[in-house]
Amino acid sequence: MGNFLSVLRRNGGSHAKLMAGPLLIVMVLAMMIIPLSPFVLDLFFTFNIALSVMILLVAMFTSKPLDFAAFPSVLLFATLLRLSLNVASTRVVLLNGHTGPDAAGHVIEAFATFLIGGNFAVGIILFIILTLINFVVITKGAGRIAEVGARFALDAMPGKQMAIDADLNAGLIGEHEARRRRAEVSQEADFFGSMDGASKFVRGDAIAGLMIMFLNVIGGLIVGVAQHDLGFAESARVYTLLTIGDGLVAQIPALIISTAAGVVVSRVSTDQDVGTQMLSQLFSNPAVLFLTAGIIGIMGLIPNMPHVAFLSLATALAVGGYYLNKRKTVEAQAATKPAAQVQAQADAAAAEASWDDVSMVDQLGLEVGYRLIPLVDHSQNGELLNRIRSLRKKFAQDVGFLPPVVHIRDNLELKPNDYRILLSGVEIGRGVALTGQFLAINPGGVTMTLPGNTTTDPAFGLPATWIDAGMRDQAQVSGYTVVDSGTVIATHLNHLMHRHGGELLGRQEVQSLLDRVSREAPKLVEDLVPKTLSLTVLQKVLRGLLAEEVPIRDMRTIIDTLAENAPRLSAIAQSAGGQPDTNELIALVRRSLGRAIVQQYYPGEGEIRVIGIDVKLERVLSQALTTSGGLEPGLAETLLREAQTCVAREEAAGNVPVLMVSPLLRPSLSRFLRHHLPQLGVLANTEIPDERMVRVTNLIGGTNS
Repeated sequence: MGNFLSVLRRNGGSHAKLMAGPLLIVMVLAMMIIPLSPFVLDLFFTFNIALSVMILLVAMFTSKPLDFAAFPSVLLFATLLRLSLNVASTRVVLLNGHTGPDAAGHVIEAFATFLIGGNFAVGIILFIILTLINFVVITKGAGRIAEVGARFALDAMPGKQMAIDADLNAGLIGEHEARRRRAEVSQEADFFGSMDGASKFVRGDAIAGLMIMFLNVIGGLIVGVAQHDLGFAESARVYTLLTIGDGLVAQIPALIISTAAGVVVSRVSTDQDVGTQMLSQLFSNPAVLFLTAGIIGIMGLIPNMPHVAFLSLATALAVGGYYLNKRKTVEAQAATKPAAQVQAQADAAAAEASWDDVSMVDQLGLEVGYRLIPLVDHSQNGELLNRIRSLRKKFAQDVGFLPPVVHIRDNLELKPNDYRILLSGVEIGRGVALTGQFLAINPGGVTMTLPGNTTTDPAFGLPATWIDAGMRDQAQVSGYTVVDSGTVIATHLNHLMHRHGGELLGRQEVQSLLDRVSREAPKLVEDLVPKTLSLTVLQKVLRGLLAEEVPIRDMRTIIDTLAENAPRLSAIAQSAGGQPDTNELIALVRRSLGRAIVQQYYPGEGEIRVIGIDVKLERVLSQALTTSGGLEPGLAETLLREAQTCVAREEAAGNVPVLMVSPLLRPSLSRFLRHHLPQLGVLANTEIPDERMVRVTNLIGGTNS
């Protein structure tokens, strides 16, 4: 018994939350069946009004529709509550209406006497007007917006999913963030679809309100005249007033909740709530306030106009415009303060030169034009800074070492929207990014041509178009991959970091890798460096792997392979008076990493489709490389032309372009083809695992070339 009570206390909170919904439904349905006293009706009517106000305020303070994802369900519960109260109050009005205006509670009496002055004709007109506003204007408009929003959300879902996958593949977001974004896209479509259906409840509620009022009036006349012997006029006055009061008590909360629904579905998703958006955009321009004040002031001077009202409002607008203009002037002056800093720098430049004036070249740098400064400015929450931090972390996880910090600075010599990426002070990439616009990249198979500035994706050279923000959803629906300007720069930087990974690996990074491995296997590292191989030779081996985008995450295997083979190669090299052959060490390490290298090109365990080399051509290439150490211009041109043809065929067939050659030819051919065909991988046949099936689909130098 004690254990049961402890479990009950521990899970009491969660059980209460689980029972809240069913209890609410049971309570609402019970009100339709069980008679309620006037006092209880007052409590429920008051609760209904408070609930509607709370719903409106929550809708006003949300930043995006999904912040109030429970709204469709709340709308259903609120509508059922109002209808249940209508049924309960109708029962009380028809049973006890002959006793006086307080027969159905003081809330209905107050609405019947105070709000409409006891005049049932005024009450009927007011009730019909409120119902028309709710039904014709607010509910119909909100339902139409929800319907269109649901349609666009569903159409844009594939494009948004592709954009999320692109960010994940570029290393800009992690798997957890990708799952969260995919769930948010799905929830957005579900929300607008639910709102489209929930708006039908509100519309039906308005129609039901009119019918209930009509039935109550007719039923009240019959009950008052036939059962309680009241005169026709007295019966009409009493029951009509009670019916109008009852209708207004239900209709006003319905109008408030319909307004909340319109606010939720009509807002544009930003980081601001509706009130902040309206104030910041309506009253942000002092010129608008001054012009409005002038027009209202002129209208106030016209004879027979209410001068006090017009001139008072004009004065208030003019004063508001004056203070707003003064605040903008102060902000502009604060923005010009860096000019004093420029002068201080000029004074410092006039001083004598010292070693402090010597600036070291950054290993990895990014320079931007002045229009791209907001993307990299800390004070403006530059989104590109966070993406570069995530990019470095993803690079370290995928490649196997921590890349250098990206030093970012503005360059006034660049065009406003240009940027360039530097490696040791030398430009290795340049592009254009238009802030406020999106780059729609054509991955192939798009269904329409977009208006905008035609360009190419700076990272992969795909055809692309810069489009306005309003075209984003349409572009995603048409099959384009749509990214913002920050993502364009980050993706370009990530691509170049992988391509130049070998040049980013310095001696300090190699030593850090050895320190990391030595914590787990200290003896292994001691036997290799510096006893067998120098740090310089190890760096050359790792750089050779990274030059062909082979990750060095598996440092244990790399060090094991070098420790096993380096003593033999070092002994041979020392007898010849030289250093171990780096290319041979790289070939041995690649053979040990063969399974991981093949997985890069051919995930899974399926068939490997490769490009081969004709036996005669392979013999010619081997002879040329062993005798002269290089390829003749004619032979090199022919080899490159036929390789390009085979790569085009492989890509057209949907295969990954990979060339399989003998271990002797692989290093030389890889260096030669890497600069002309960076998408072509070159593997030695000894690097392919024995269990993988290989099929040659194209042949360089064969009859199909």
